[in-house]
Amino acid sequence: MRIGILGLGRIGAFHAETLSGLDAVESLVVSDPFADAAKAAAERFGAEVADSPEALLASGVDGVVVAAATDAHPGLILACVEAGVPVFCEKPVARTIGEGVEVLKAVGGRDVPVQIGFNRRFDAGFVAARAAVRSGELGKLHTVRSTTLDPAPPPAAYVAASGGIFRDCSVHDFDIIRWVTGREVTEVYAAGGNRGADYIREAGDADTTGAVLTLDDGTLAVVSNSRHNGRGHDVRMELHGFADSIAVGLEDKLPLRSVEPGTTFPAGTPHDFFMDRFTDAYRAELTAFTEVVAGSRPSPCTIAEALEAGWIAEACTLSLHEHRPVTVEEVRQA
Repeated sequence: MRIGILGLGRIGAFHAETLSGLDAVESLVVSDPFADAAKAAAERFGAEVADSPEALLASGVDGVVVAAATDAHPGLILACVEAGVPVFCEKPVARTIGEGVEVLKAVGGRDVPVQIGFNRRFDAGFVAARAAVRSGELGKLHTVRSTTLDPAPPPAAYVAASGGIFRDCSVHDFDIIRWVTGREVTEVYAAGGNRGADYIREAGDADTTGAVLTLDDGTLAVVSNSRHNGRGHDVRMELHGFADSIAVGLEDKLPLRSVEPGTTFPAGTPHDFFMDRFTDAYRAELTAFTEVVAGSRPSPCTIAEALEAGWIAEACTLSLHEHRPVTVEEVRQA
């Protein structure tokens, strides 16, 4: 099949490399406002260059991967849907949850699949955790812990436009908690602090946060996030039930050092970047998109699914600023 890529920044170039290695993909068509980025991708992967999204959609592509700046996501999703071309778009759907809802309404009733990029759904560990929960082997859950710790904060310009750590980073934890447990979040309580880069504080954001989520069956989920984790990129999940407990991310490249005498685990080089931690997951995610394009499977993460994680992020952001518990229903009705 012929796949288009809109946006050739860090993640777009990474997706181009991944797609170029998939058996189902015969050719790529790329487009970026910065001509040099498109040219570099074309030279590296043997792709064709389109000088605009419109030209790319007119070039006979079977599917499109949107990796452009967040502000462009709504317009590009709608353009693909209107052209009848299946689309994969990196999260978020839009800069604000309100804009995301408008996109959902605009594509409603259209028979064109849209897949939103939440790559943890395709990580082998999280897939196994979901299967363990669904099989009942853990018994009833009582506690979930989800962690995302970045080795260093993103640039100031990115932070200023990100919408905040809950919408930009924690949203991955929120999505994977829902996906693994099969439960909805009803209430949150969030706290945060600033112990690092001044520009994060100046942007009205926190660099380190914690949130307690109450799920609809009474399970408690604890989410921990930070922009400053000197040992590496740490993404983990623990699930504790009445019958058993399991962990995702407990492997030799875990960025955590044990001080127990005689302990050699973890023994590998710590993960230092999200692309390192999730290389296989990204490949599985884009392989799934080719199956969506081929019509052999439905979208594994729809716009509606992606917005559910967004509502939790909205509730946590409000809780952080107002220092109080917030229900997800409250922010839905705001």
